[in-house]
Amino acid sequence: MGTRRVLVTGCSSGIGLAVAVRLAKDDLKRFKVVATMRNLERRQALERAAGETLDHTLEIRQLDACSEDSIRECVNSLPDRRVDVLVNNAGVGMIGPLECQSVGAMQELFNTNFFGLARLVKEVLPDMKRRQSGHIVVMSSVMGIQGLLFNDVYSASKFAVEGFCESLAVQAMKFNIKMTLVEPGPVVTEFERKVYEDAADMDLSGTDEETAKIFKQIYLPYSRKVFTSLGQTPEEVAEQTFQLIVSRDPPFRHQTNRLYMPLTAMKHADPTGRLPIDTFYKLVFKHDRVFNASLSLMKLMTKRTGKSGG
Repeated sequence: MGTRRVLVTGCSSGIGLAVAVRLAKDDLKRFKVVATMRNLERRQALERAAGETLDHTLEIRQLDACSEDSIRECVNSLPDRRVDVLVNNAGVGMIGPLECQSVGAMQELFNTNFFGLARLVKEVLPDMKRRQSGHIVVMSSVMGIQGLLFNDVYSASKFAVEGFCESLAVQAMKFNIKMTLVEPGPVVTEFERKVYEDAADMDLSGTDEETAKIFKQIYLPYSRKVFTSLGQTPEEVAEQTFQLIVSRDPPFRHQTNRLYMPLTAMKHADPTGRLPIDTFYKLVFKHDRVFNASLSLMKLMTKRTGKSGG
């Protein structure tokens, strides 16, 4: 197989930037990377990270996942419109009590996280079908498998992504097109930091006192502990994504953080759904010491395994 063209979205920072650079720096030079972002004024970090690969194995282009015209313009600008691998990474976050979120903000989030994916796939899928080849790689989340406290809307968008891809994968297989969902747990990026900074300053007047207290005094401190104990770097997720792309037979789902697997496995262990919900409830509200001890143990395991993924 010759050089494969990879279109990556959301490359101004974080996982998207790391994936684009890792592919561009492939020793075997198997990839020509089209690294895209909505706002080209934010390209400096990518340019620095790309180094000598810039304008050789990596080029930067504008693409707004919320605009069909922008997506079409970008794909049309490529020779033969050829996209061998699509890495859908563009996304936005949202945490906090439901009563404090406007429906407009929820729709905006879905417009990027779900409809952005749908627009991109709709644009590249017909060409992949004609060529009878292609690989669609989607940055999902463990929250696309298991809902999490105060992540209702973000988790819903990732559930939508998972259902969309699971349905489409069957048809894609008929045309020799691979689909892979990459499901990170906590990843320490600017994206995450910004979401949590905004949450700390959030106006909680729209909810009751008890809920505001749970969010501020329990959820936010717990989240910080989880990120400190279990958080991966974007480079770790990018390396695993790279291995999935070079694999001859990539899996449909891949969780990047093996320490998170017991939490997502509970969902499949109990079809009634009681086990994961009761467990999360007890961890958050009943067993503070158990939660902290579990994180300490996981932190120790992380150091031993070098934070490697599954």
